[in-house]
Amino acid sequence: MASPDMSYNTQQPHLKLSEYGRHIHRMVDHCVSIKNREERNRCANAIIAVMGQLNPQLRDVPDFKHKLWDHFFIMADFDVDVDSPYPKPSRESFQTKPERVRYPSCDFKFRHYGYVTEALIKEGIKMEEGEMRDHYIQMIANLMKRQYLNWNQDSVNDEVISQHLRELSKGKLKLPENFVYKATQDIIGKKPQQQHHGGKKQFHKGGRGKFRKKY
Repeated sequence: MASPDMSYNTQQPHLKLSEYGRHIHRMVDHCVSIKNREERNRCANAIIAVMGQLNPQLRDVPDFKHKLWDHFFIMADFDVDVDSPYPKPSRESFQTKPERVRYPSCDFKFRHYGYVTEALIKEGIKMEEGEMRDHYIQMIANLMKRQYLNWNQDSVNDEVISQHLRELSKGKLKLPENFVYKATQDIIGKKPQQQHHGGKKQFHKGGRGKFRKKY
């Protein structure tokens, strides 16, 4: 008995848009091979209708019909002459690489405080002297301590935070002499302590047999 002629995907032509599957690609190839223009146009529109049914999520995309026609031309390798309701795309338009998005670079003196903290300090410098400004400076100081602890939880010195605040503000923001930072444990949270009893299990007196069945 002769073995059936088996065809593996590895032996098939490469799929340009794998989400449409091999059958749609074969339909597009058939459409390209049609000689009669009117019949070729009917075939192309029928394929577009099937593509829309296979990808209903594209209906939420603005101008999804235009996208379907672009996909059709991609699968046809841009070598098909049909009456499309949209301009025929070129091969180069899909091969052009997008412009590189430049990553914003800022010159941080202390990276662990970040850009937002430096922006807050600049706003604090603009504020008028008074109780509101003092409260604002204290809020920044505690925020800097929190950010410092996120970066290094092993140790923190409140005087170091005050010194960094003076450096970032160029000496224009000063904390009151009686200012006290929030405690480190209040910022990072206290860890629950586990109680140990010398490794021995504790039983309540009379616990055993309390609910023993009586005969």
